[in-house]
Amino acid sequence: MNKLAFAAAALALSLVGPAMANNVLVLNSEEASYSVIDRATRAEIQRLPVGREPHHLISTPDGKEVLIGSTVTNELLVLDSKTGEKKRVIRDIIDPYHLAFSPDGKWFVTVAYRLDHVDIFHADGFKLAGRIFIDGMPSHMAFDGASKTVYITLQQSGRVVAFDLATQAIKWNVPVGNAPAGIIMVPEDKRLVVALTGEDGVVTLDPKDGSMIGRLQTGKAAHNFWPKGDGRHWFLSNRVEGLVSVLDAQDMKVVASVKIPGGPDCMAISPDGKELWVTQRFLRRVAIVDIDTMKVIGSIPVGKSPHGVFMLQPNAPPQASSAPSKGPVVPASADQPATKR
Repeated sequence: MNKLAFAAAALALSLVGPAMANNVLVLNSEEASYSVIDRATRAEIQRLPVGREPHHLISTPDGKEVLIGSTVTNELLVLDSKTGEKKRVIRDIIDPYHLAFSPDGKWFVTVAYRLDHVDIFHADGFKLAGRIFIDGMPSHMAFDGASKTVYITLQQSGRVVAFDLATQAIKWNVPVGNAPAGIIMVPEDKRLVVALTGEDGVVTLDPKDGSMIGRLQTGKAAHNFWPKGDGRHWFLSNRVEGLVSVLDAQDMKVVASVKIPGGPDCMAISPDGKELWVTQRFLRRVAIVDIDTMKVIGSIPVGKSPHGVFMLQPNAPPQASSAPSKGPVVPASADQPATKR
């Protein structure tokens, strides 16, 4: 092997080995790719292909792997969650738009946003337990603490539906508002909180029957959540407002916020707990927020329509499901609908 070939091989190995351990993955939904960002330099170091229309990605319950859902090619790309190395492809997972494991790790659930169905798998081996067809564009999900029920937002029909995981039977199906998307369960199963992307805030529901408890204004096109990690506070992206709010889920109030233009969407916290990374769907960028000061400290160019974001980290517990670059600040415009998935 000549010196040039040897150097190229060494570089390739370094990019999928330990050097990737502290990098960030960002899914470029409209580009069939994902960006690999070096956290130290805050620069994209690779852009790799993945199926078609990747939207969300999650860690496996044991924290060893990360699954990327490719909705149009009906498959999951499996990466090593510490190094980012590609391990295998799981096929015949139909339109895996959103994906999650139940808290006990026994169930794996995907929602088919395009095809209007929910698939419930036995997590061990990804064997399909049941497919439930339901109109309304199933979007995001949450579970009860006992891993008996999954709650799913129906973005087009403005409803939330609860399914029994073991039997796949519907427990309840209720209207909640315009274009519900992100949904979380408050600790001890006290309430569900649902973000309304077609409105300006969130609603809270009783998990037992879906009855409405309350409503809170946060910002236009409230969309998705990410836990702060203290069991009480959640970050909430408000896409049209260009705002990320900090929601106190115990007292149900907004306690802080930061402006992030360009359709803030999915989020992840750095392993040291100091930074919140937020994809900017309409700007082809990912923003970095200093959590202590709630100020934007960087924004990095990535691919078209960045969506899911994931932190690679060595010796990490399972995840829940550089210099800043400069660029134009563009508000979300009328041609970027609030209900874009």
